[in-house]
Amino acid sequence: MIGFAFWATAINYMDRQTLSVAAPLLREQFHMSNTEYSRVVFAFMLAYTVMNGVSGPVIDRLGTRLGYALSIAWWSAAAVLHAFARGAISLGAARFLLGMGEAGNWPGGVKVVAEWFPERERALASGIFNSGSAAGAILAPPAVAFILLTFGWPAAFVAVGSLGFLWLAFWWPIYRTPEGADAEAARPVPARQLLRSRFVVSLTISKIFMDPVWYFYIFWFPEYLKHARHFDMAAIGKYSWIPFLVAGLGNYAGGWFSGYLLRRGWPLTAARKTGVTFFAVLMASAIPAVLVDDAWVSIALVSLAMLGYTGALANMLSMPADVYPPNAVASIWGIASMGSGFGGMLTTLITGWAVDHFSYTPVFFGFGLMPLICAAILWMFLGPLSRRPGAAS
Repeated sequence: MIGFAFWATAINYMDRQTLSVAAPLLREQFHMSNTEYSRVVFAFMLAYTVMNGVSGPVIDRLGTRLGYALSIAWWSAAAVLHAFARGAISLGAARFLLGMGEAGNWPGGVKVVAEWFPERERALASGIFNSGSAAGAILAPPAVAFILLTFGWPAAFVAVGSLGFLWLAFWWPIYRTPEGADAEAARPVPARQLLRSRFVVSLTISKIFMDPVWYFYIFWFPEYLKHARHFDMAAIGKYSWIPFLVAGLGNYAGGWFSGYLLRRGWPLTAARKTGVTFFAVLMASAIPAVLVDDAWVSIALVSLAMLGYTGALANMLSMPADVYPPNAVASIWGIASMGSGFGGMLTTLITGWAVDHFSYTPVFFGFGLMPLICAAILWMFLGPLSRRPGAAS
């Protein structure tokens, strides 16, 4: 069952990364500046932010099987529509539609984890399904670059977008809700009650400072390699996947780390928050990454920072299920991801402006420090991770 969430996440990131890989070519063809490109990314983030608050409650209400299926069908169709873009505006519209659908992936995956895994296994299970993001980001650069250089960029969007429909052909007849979870799924917790929870509000605010770092790497790293490190399209296809391979290991390292602390007798709250903090510190390696002269050392440091992100996220993904029953976790993660979307929108526009007017240096400094703010918020405001019977606390 977790394999479905893994592959959905991999496809999600392949659809998302197709633009990142094709961006250098599309920017030249559509005559887009860094600021204009940031607006195209902003369109995705705007839809993603709004729909995170909608998709979670919808999946809780419809159930995992139907809710997840509708999300991936929507974003797969939107991914194919990118092939018909003829300028920055139509490209931004396609990104907006993609963001609407992709917002359902993590609430759906978190719900699969909550339904199928006990407390000590949740962080690792979350890491496994979230490692699909690294797998998709690894597969996308060489695959998209090959299709793009051989058949053209529209074919790349069509080919990658079609993968979601293949996933649906297996998901719909196979996935089932485990026995005992059906009753809870029929009684989703209202979002207004969750918004009165200290846990939900603190988690949402913390993600404002964590997830935009990842968005920067997925949307801007190929651009950074081209313009700051002078890689051509072939080199981007060959090497931009390396940090995502390393990031995939972080999902398992993060899940194992908190599980190890729990087996050693640590309280759940301390284990999860320590896991986030340890990996957030690793993310500060983004700062020296922009300062070194050697491009390969820079890629290595970015890889370490991305490993830190996935390690931290494996612990954060398990937190809603640590505190709430399965009938609330998709809603909680959807609400919390509105924070990450808001942060992503703001930092995307700042990134485009900063690169156009200065360089990548202040951008890497900012993204190296933001995860430490996230960890501080979790320690100071999130409260204990103790099981609650329903909605507000």
